Amino acid sequence: MEQEPSHDKKAKKVSLLIYICSMITVLIIGVGGTVLFFETTDQPSPATEEAALVQDSAEETKPELEADLQQVSELYSVLLANYFEEVDPAVLVEGALEGMADALGDPYTEYLDAGQSTSLQQDTQGEFEGIGAEVMKEGEFVLIVSPIEGSPAEEAGLQANDLIKEIDDEPVAELSLQEAVAIIRGPKDSEVELLMQRAGEEFTVTITRDSIPVESVNYNLDENDPSIGYVQITNFNSPTYDEVVNAINDLNDQGAEKFIFDVRGNPGGLLNSALQISNIFVEDGQPLMQSQGRGEEPYVYVADESLGSVKFNKPAVLLINEGSASASEILAGAVSESASIPLIGQTTFGKGTIQNVAPLSGEGEIKYTTGKWLTAEGEWINEKGIVPDIESAMPEYQSLLIINSEQTYQLGDVSQEVANLNAVLKALEFKTGESGNVFTENTKTAVEDFQSENDLEVNGIVTGATANALVEALRTLIEENDTQYQEAVNYLQDQ
Repeated sequence: MEQEPSHDKKAKKVSLLIYICSMITVLIIGVGGTVLFFETTDQPSPATEEAALVQDSAEETKPELEADLQQVSELYSVLLANYFEEVDPAVLVEGALEGMADALGDPYTEYLDAGQSTSLQQDTQGEFEGIGAEVMKEGEFVLIVSPIEGSPAEEAGLQANDLIKEIDDEPVAELSLQEAVAIIRGPKDSEVELLMQRAGEEFTVTITRDSIPVESVNYNLDENDPSIGYVQITNFNSPTYDEVVNAINDLNDQGAEKFIFDVRGNPGGLLNSALQISNIFVEDGQPLMQSQGRGEEPYVYVADESLGSVKFNKPAVLLINEGSASASEILAGAVSESASIPLIGQTTFGKGTIQNVAPLSGEGEIKYTTGKWLTAEGEWINEKGIVPDIESAMPEYQSLLIINSEQTYQLGDVSQEVANLNAVLKALEFKTGESGNVFTENTKTAVEDFQSENDLEVNGIVTGATANALVEALRTLIEENDTQYQEAVNYLQDQ
């Protein structure tokens, strides 16, 4: 990047290190996919440079720092010498580091120990083992920001904004995000049980972990209209720009004349990647986004050949939803405000801050919020999101709960789980009448009809194979009725 903010020399140095090399991401670490907070470039190591700046700052304020930390030192000494059981000094130090980061009340700032730092780096390199969902801490819960496409989490029916309440019977309320992630993760083919909450209703799901490849881009021609190319961007990693360029070129070669780009459920990634991909759609010299650190004026990033030479100028739309966050929102703001590409779908997540990782003495790191980012026109979308030009929701049945295959539902049962079951049957066009939350004779008949059509034991009872088949049928129905995608097709066909 050649652009620099018009600040004093020291401010320039900090801004470039923070904003060019930082990661824009919704979460600290994903249950499944994670990404690095800065890319390796030809520039000096941003982590090393920033650590030096932190050290310089510490030297300048050393007297105040020593006074402020006196109580910490005293507490450490008291516990080490007088606690009634033997104390591991390393445990006290790590607790202090975690507590200092947590004290800010920022879900995106936290201390990473050596193992967490290594895991964070590895996750972006190609493959990891877990359930495949991007998450963040949300009060007493762990919030699903987005399940990764094709992951066990998605296959199990987890959705954006679902809340994890317990992991293998352990409440997450007192766990840090890193601790919760460590429990959810595990070797391929092992299982984890999650107590979930969606729209106030609880349900339990058992997920078999798998190896999750970190992929960025999927693309194809529309099945019914081969003049429309479809490019889905699932995250913003180092190779994503090249993958997007390859997808556009390949679809062009196949005859695509109009394009649907899709960042629904994309939780973010690297800032560099977001800038490079935004640059594809925006004319050189036009704004892509702005960034602002503490005490600084906003710095405007503009489209420039240094970000890439490929330019796209065909009719296009961008699909967004509540799972589109961070780097996805940077792209949405850039193409909407500087390239007049319409946004279709639902309001985005609303994550408008920037994080960076700096090493600490020892093997730990601190991941912390360094500033905020603004759209090309200077709007801060934090906790608000970006509103689409064309509002389009998915069918209501997309929000139905998973049917627990380990439970049994049968004639006479009355519960909210049964109400959900009746709604699933109705969505699949099996008539249950006005059964509500009761497993009625109509429910039993509908279940028997479903079982008969799917070569299952016909007994009118929902458990095991029948429950799994109902969940799979609902998933297929949702996939075949992507109303937002169809809205995009209709828009492009009218152009």
